[in-house]
Order: sequence, then C-alpha cells, then structure tokens
Amino acid sequence: MAKNVLQHTITALVENKPGVLARVSGLFARRGFNIESLAVSITDDPTVSRMTIVVGGDATVLEQITKQLNKLIDVIKVIDYTDMAVVERELAMIKVNAEPKNRAEIMQLVDIFRAKIIDISDRTFTIEVTGNVAKVDAIESLLDSHGIQEMVRTGRIAMMRGPRTP
Repeated sequence: MAKNVLQHTITALVENKPGVLARVSGLFARRGFNIESLAVSITDDPTVSRMTIVVGGDATVLEQITKQLNKLIDVIKVIDYTDMAVVERELAMIKVNAEPKNRAEIMQLVDIFRAKIIDISDRTFTIEVTGNVAKVDAIESLLDSHGIQEMVRTGRIAMMRGPRTP
C-alpha cells in the first residue's frame, strides 16, 4: 500500500453462518477495494462473528464501503474506528535463522520487545510477538538482518476503549 493512503479499521458484526465471509470479501473485490488485513472470529454470542477489516482509502472510499457493507443482509452492524479511541493489536510468528553465534542477540531482541521464543531448532527460533502494528513492524525489521525464513501475521484487531461498543 502507498504510504500516503490512509488505513481505516472497520468492524462488521455479522451472522455466524456459512458464506458470509465470501459475500463480504466479494463486495470489496467487486468494487476494487483492497483488504489490507482481515481477522474473523466468533464473539461472545455464538450466533455472531466479528470481522475486523483494514482497508486503504480516503473518507469517500470509507463511506462507500460502510454503506455497501450495511446493505448486506448478513451484516448486523458496521463500526468505523476512524475517530474513536481504540485498542489495536496484531500477533505475528516469525521463524528466523538462529545460528549459535547469533542466538544471544536474537534473545535480547525478543526480550526487549516482550516477545516469546515459542520453538527452537538447531538452526531456527520461532518468535511470537503481540502488539500494535508499529511494534510488530519494528521487530520484523530488526530480525530481518538475521534472515527471516517464514512469517505469519494475523492482521489488526481492534476494540473500542471503555464500555462495550454501542
């Protein structure tokens, strides 16, 4: 994504049934909007799933996306977090080369970022890091010099601060 394009975090509460994810992602594809990240999970209500979608664009794009999402029959509620106080997190697992001579340095980075080494082999560490997007980007950048073999990121999840989202 271009650096000057704003990223918007949207949550859609949807009915927890087959095909809903396909309909929502299809809506984005048909209109030429790229989903930067998408995280979906069941909520405290087993009949409802929460989709956290990060999409790039200006206010007009965001308004169009929100209106289109609200038209889908399986969508219960759409929340745009643009002007709200939110808590955001992302989880990443990063498998990095860990030769014996570099292990202490990698372990120090893991400690500084309050991450965890969750798997060790004779040549690699698998690291789990949780935090805001900037934190995950920062540790990824620092580990890159050691040789990242594999990485997976969940994408951003968000929740409004304070009482339950209205």
